Amino acid sequence: MKCRILIISILLTSGSIFSQFEGIGEDFLVLADSMDNYHLIPMKDKKIRIDGIFEMEEWENALHLFLNYEVDPGENIEPPVATEIYLAYDEKNLYAVFVAKDPKPADIRARICDRDNAWNDDWVGLILDTYNDERRTYDFFSNPLGVQMDQIESSYSGTLQSWDAVWNSAGTITDTGYTVEMCIPFRALNFPRSEGARIFGIDIVRSYPRSVRHHVGLFPRDPNINSYMNQADKLIGFVGVNPGRNIEIDPTFVAILSQERENGSFENTAERYDPGLTMFWKFASNMKLSATINPDFSQIEADAAELNVNEQYSIYYPEKRPFFLEGSELFSFSIPVFKFRTFADPEWGLKITGKEGVNSIGFVIVEDSITNFTIPNSFYSRTASLEKNNLGAVLRYFRDFGISANAGIILTDREGENYFNRTGGVSGSFNLRRNDRINFAGAYSSTQYPEEIYSRYGQPDTVFEGWSLLGGYYHNTRNLNWYWNFYLMDPFFRGDLGHVYQDNYKNMSTGLDYSWIGSPRNWYRELNLSYSYTYEENFGDTLIYKEHRIGACYSGSHMIYAEINLFEGQKGFLGEEFDNDRGTFYFQIRPSSMIFLSLYSSYGDDIDYNGIRPGVCLHVEPYIELNVGRNFYVEISHEYEEMEIEEGKLYTANVLNLSAKHHFSHKCFVRGILQYVGYVFDPDLYPFPISRESKSIFTQLLFSYKVNPQTVLYLGYSDNYDGDEVNPIAQRDRTLFAKVGYSFVI
Repeated sequence: MKCRILIISILLTSGSIFSQFEGIGEDFLVLADSMDNYHLIPMKDKKIRIDGIFEMEEWENALHLFLNYEVDPGENIEPPVATEIYLAYDEKNLYAVFVAKDPKPADIRARICDRDNAWNDDWVGLILDTYNDERRTYDFFSNPLGVQMDQIESSYSGTLQSWDAVWNSAGTITDTGYTVEMCIPFRALNFPRSEGARIFGIDIVRSYPRSVRHHVGLFPRDPNINSYMNQADKLIGFVGVNPGRNIEIDPTFVAILSQERENGSFENTAERYDPGLTMFWKFASNMKLSATINPDFSQIEADAAELNVNEQYSIYYPEKRPFFLEGSELFSFSIPVFKFRTFADPEWGLKITGKEGVNSIGFVIVEDSITNFTIPNSFYSRTASLEKNNLGAVLRYFRDFGISANAGIILTDREGENYFNRTGGVSGSFNLRRNDRINFAGAYSSTQYPEEIYSRYGQPDTVFEGWSLLGGYYHNTRNLNWYWNFYLMDPFFRGDLGHVYQDNYKNMSTGLDYSWIGSPRNWYRELNLSYSYTYEENFGDTLIYKEHRIGACYSGSHMIYAEINLFEGQKGFLGEEFDNDRGTFYFQIRPSSMIFLSLYSSYGDDIDYNGIRPGVCLHVEPYIELNVGRNFYVEISHEYEEMEIEEGKLYTANVLNLSAKHHFSHKCFVRGILQYVGYVFDPDLYPFPISRESKSIFTQLLFSYKVNPQTVLYLGYSDNYDGDEVNPIAQRDRTLFAKVGYSFVI
């Protein structure tokens, strides 16, 4: 061993090799030499050109790695294709080139599409655990044409968070496969301060979709270990680099002209020319301050139309706005007391996010010109909105313990005229063994509603307080998973900065599933059988619902996935109990790179919540994606639902979402959206007056030129059409909008 260290030391003190590894230190050299999963990454003395063309001269002396393991569907077997990677860095950037071999380059799946929309293509990626704490990773992916996808993967929230970093990539399809080059600025990352070398956890991945989607990785994975990055390889190096304390300034200008039909003609109802400014300052190596004044939080990507008839609880739409997405994983909390989407029309906002050592913190404060409410109940929820300002603030802090445990607090406060809602909570997650985990959370709230809310919705007219508590035990292995959890929320708990749509309930559930894992050559990729039981009642011991569920899943070639679930149980609503027996079925297939098909359906007992009576509901939801060449994309989804009660058919509903997009280049596209919602009711079967028919159409045409997520140009037009059995469908309003944004980095 001493001889090997001596040889390395001699090499490091000679010529150009010394310049590549200078400053790393003897302890790191011993570590890299003694462990196969530790790799020294060299420093380059000049930038590497990112053009998607692999030239060995540029990558000379770079760290050279191979992806030797197929990790899914095969378990640590030899991959079907060869992949080589070269890694290097300079003072400002991390560089990577992927040389992805393919025996049939004509079968490579690659489209020119918008950022974060190439997941169905071939792709390669870097997974970086920059804190080396095995809890959070920055993920960078690219398809063979250089289309970028990025995200943050966090064990705190257990989910993937959307993220839009500014980095560079390029890709080229060749006669032997494809190459992808990446340049990732260190200022896009957070990592600990260090005078010398650093260690990053790393995985390098390739997705190879053919009859099945093969996932290839840098290291073998043990499916019986819950922590993915706990098994990762390590990069040693990055001497003299830092995330920087750069300032990013993103001015925007938005122009909107809206018209509505009045007495047969269109009249201007809104004409706005709004400048805005958003700023980011990394005031410490691990802390970022974000501020915005008169921000543009416009939803350029329209929400898909949702079926919203006979719904028991309010619908929640996901967050898509870039200002709120950055660092959003730090605000996750098991009890939904905070969701960024609650901020409806902010006038200004301030946010601090970061991690220092084992401590993570997130703080946000926003003044909102609209105050939205979700009024919860055991059996239903209602929504309300006031055109009044409120000031909302959230503080989230948690601390890491051991290998994967964490605990923390959350505080929220929303203040308005004659109104406040404040919550405080604690949470934690602990591994008992490598396969067993305990989660818990508790929260307490204090609320005072304004008169417009408590008088209209029957809420307390004085200050009232409530609490919520949840916990669970989870066992996960390669083949067998089981769990038990509970969730309690008393009648007076409120989380107005979140999405607390139900209160006054006690929920307990348990379940298990067993999987059979096949090899890539088997007729199945995975078979799964599962069972669960759930019981829920309110604090008055009135049943809300109880059910037994058995399910079966199959996945196989051509990316076929099928799932069937059968439910048996009862459901309570306002003191009455109803049968709740039903079945659901889901199927999907991608027979080629051009087409993807899926179908979801359900049939069985349901409740007419308006008439409080039993019914039978049929729901069918087909979906199709079409890729025409490398530039044109069509997406069509349709929801059909009908409900029968004893007296006849109560309603029929149709919701259609159509989106077509043509890309002129990676940066430029034009997109059209058509949404249709149509309801047919039987007025004789309703306890209140209702129109026999209701129809609406929404259209949007958008031109987009996007240099990066902040430097953009949008030009668009949208309109709405309404109609019923008396009035033929006609245009109700129309809007022209434009947005220009530019990013300055100082």
